[in-house]
Amino acid sequence: MTTPDAPQNPPAPPGAWVPPAAPPFGPPQGASPVPPGVPVAPPGAYAPPQGYAPPQGYGMPQGYGMPAAPASPATYGQPAPARRGGALGLVALVLAVVATVGAGLFGAVASFNIGLGAGKGLANLPMDGSWDWSILTPVRDWVLLGEVSFWVGTVLGVWALVQGIVATVTGRGRATGIAAIVVAALGPLVFGGLVQGFLTAGLAAGTGIGG
Repeated sequence: MTTPDAPQNPPAPPGAWVPPAAPPFGPPQGASPVPPGVPVAPPGAYAPPQGYAPPQGYGMPQGYGMPAAPASPATYGQPAPARRGGALGLVALVLAVVATVGAGLFGAVASFNIGLGAGKGLANLPMDGSWDWSILTPVRDWVLLGEVSFWVGTVLGVWALVQGIVATVTGRGRATGIAAIVVAALGPLVFGGLVQGFLTAGLAAGTGIGG
C-alpha cells in the first residue's frame, strides 16, 4: 500500500503568521505608485500622504528640499572683505632698524671724533669740577652730528614703535610688527652703549692714555 505524497507546502495551522502577498513597503512592483494627476515630490523632499486633498482654494503644498547654502556678500551687491596685507608691519620694522643702526652708527662716529678732538682740553680741566664750553669749539661740527643723529633716531624710533603696535593689534603684519617693537625699544640702549664706548675710545686716543 503506497502513501500519497505529502504536499510541499502544508497548510498553516489556524492563527499562525502568513507572509503577506504584497510587499510591506510601497505598492506592488509594476503598479502605478501614484494616481495620474497627483503631483509627485522629488526624492528626499517632504510629500503629503497618499490620498490627501488640499482644502478648496488652496494648492497642493510643495516639497521641502535641503536648506540652501548661505549667500555670499557678493550676492547682495557687497564686495567681499579684502585680505589685509603686512606692509604696515614691514614698514615699521624698516624704520626701527634705520633708527637703531643708523643713529647708533652716526652717534658712534661723532662721539669718537669729539673725544679725539676735545681729549686734551678735557685733560687740562681744573680738578674743582668747573666746565669750559670752549673745549668743544674745535669739534662743534661733530657735536652737531651727534645731536642730529640722536633726535632723528628718537623720532624714527617712536614712529616705528607706534606703527609696530598698530600693525600687531590690527593683524597687518603681526610678526614684523612685533619685531619692530622689540628693535625700537632696544634702540636707545644701543645708541647709548655705542656713544659711551666710542667716546671713551676717542678720549683715550686724544689724551694719549692709550699709548
